[in-house]
Amino acid sequence: MININEVYETNDMIEKEHLDVRTITMGISLFDCIDSDLERTCEKIHDKICRKAGKLVETGEHISKEFGIPVVNKRISVTPIATVGSSACKSAQDYVRIAHTLNDTAGSIGVNIIGGYSAIVSKGMTPPESMLIDSIPEALAVTDRLCSSVIVGSTRTGINMDAVKKMGQVVHDTAVRSHGTTSLGAAKLVVFCNAPDDNPFMAGAFNGITEGDAVINVGVSGPGVVKYALEKVRGAGFEELCETIKKTAFKVTRVGQLVAKQAAVALDVPFGIVDLSLAPTPAIGDSVADILKEIGLEQPGAPGTTAALALLNDQVKKGGVMASSYVGGLSGAFIPVSEDQGMIDAVKAGALSIEKLEAMTCVCSVGLDMIAIPGDTSPATISGIIADEMAIGMINQKTTAVRLIPAIGKKVGDVLEFGGLFGSAPVMPVNSFSCEKFINRTGRIPAPVHSFKN
Repeated sequence: MININEVYETNDMIEKEHLDVRTITMGISLFDCIDSDLERTCEKIHDKICRKAGKLVETGEHISKEFGIPVVNKRISVTPIATVGSSACKSAQDYVRIAHTLNDTAGSIGVNIIGGYSAIVSKGMTPPESMLIDSIPEALAVTDRLCSSVIVGSTRTGINMDAVKKMGQVVHDTAVRSHGTTSLGAAKLVVFCNAPDDNPFMAGAFNGITEGDAVINVGVSGPGVVKYALEKVRGAGFEELCETIKKTAFKVTRVGQLVAKQAAVALDVPFGIVDLSLAPTPAIGDSVADILKEIGLEQPGAPGTTAALALLNDQVKKGGVMASSYVGGLSGAFIPVSEDQGMIDAVKAGALSIEKLEAMTCVCSVGLDMIAIPGDTSPATISGIIADEMAIGMINQKTTAVRLIPAIGKKVGDVLEFGGLFGSAPVMPVNSFSCEKFINRTGRIPAPVHSFKN
């Protein structure tokens, strides 16, 4: 039974503490769109997405008005396009044709973003997967709603270092190709290890092969809510600190489950999961960095940061799994630099480096996220950063990701201004010593011994 105090409390969370449903994401299987004819493939993709998600935006807006809960984004994720286009696509340009179809279809039904321009190459690459990866720089430059992800490693398979090398070049080329839009293409590209099939958050969302024909996954975000709750227990011991985070995460997840179930019923699509991720925005008061400061750090990056983030992430997950039987996706704390004003401030203050961010990714939900690096950073160095992050994910059996933005024409200390949800990114220094001989080795890094559990 919900009492009046809980109603008032939820209203405060929404009105004063930046609680929102960050995204309703409909996952759509496109396996039945595979065809040997490219134009027919594109027609099938357009028709399937319109049929399943034609009322997604309308439904999200209706739920938002009915319950007074902001639903910020309505998004779609699809089956990895490298697979969907494998029969029809004979070149990278053929995949770009599918990219246009996805982008135009998303625009026609009004969704913010569509994800799934993806390839899963954690153990090896087929020719179609290689072609899709080659097409990414152009595909992201000529579209405005499309997001791409490439999975290059997992605990089970190890790390495909040939794919890692290729992705270093692709990230660089994507930034060059979209230089006229502040290298924004690279902000829509993620490289993953251990990517979940049901992640509703972009840019890494795709509808995994374990998913059904269509599914509703919801991502809830509440850094401001957690920060506000911790202000009330300032100076308390760790037990009270943890209990406060856990209880707050429980309440936030409940809001997400309500929205998810309502959307699933309205759209006649199964409810999948709630992803409780503390995903910040550039808005003041909506910052994971501010939570870390409230826990007791002068700035993120100070000694103790990794421990504080580990505590936060664990309690968020514990609160979430108590609130819903179907918590999934990433569920924890995100630490994107450009999208979190507190992280931006920490970089500018000299408290936070890429190396410290890498250490923090051992215990957070994703990885090196929305980090601007000098535009003259070599593809080999980008590959080396990707390899380091994939190793963290592989060894620790967790999801890790890299979303780097080579800031073409800019140097350390300059700022990339994206605006909107992407915010702004100070260009961070990168270790200048070479890893090229390491990256130029061929093959893959084997899976760790603890992956063999059969």
